[in-house]
Amino acid sequence: MKIEKKSNYLLITDAQDSITDFASRLTANHHEFEGENVIIDILNHKQLELEQLLGFLELSTVHRANKKSFVIANNSVDIDKIPEELFVAPTLKEAEDIIQMEELERELGF
Repeated sequence: MKIEKKSNYLLITDAQDSITDFASRLTANHHEFEGENVIIDILNHKQLELEQLLGFLELSTVHRANKKSFVIANNSVDIDKIPEELFVAPTLKEAEDIIQMEELERELGF
């Protein structure tokens, strides 16, 4: 797991092959980044299944409850099949845009 600090978020990249293990490691280490906006970069996983992506749902829900963004960057799964509670962007740029938009919404009290 590689963590890189950006201006208004942490970019967390998976360095392993198992998405399930990566989601488990993130959940176990959530306390290390719970106060930050986060982009999970799993763009290198080209054959990702919806079930694997759903492994991040609980962590995303907990993280977002703390008024911080949690966005996954991946373009393998059909966006129409992903639940609304899970924010997935097809590129890092679009993931950054989601964080900026959510920050503005929070500032405006939404």
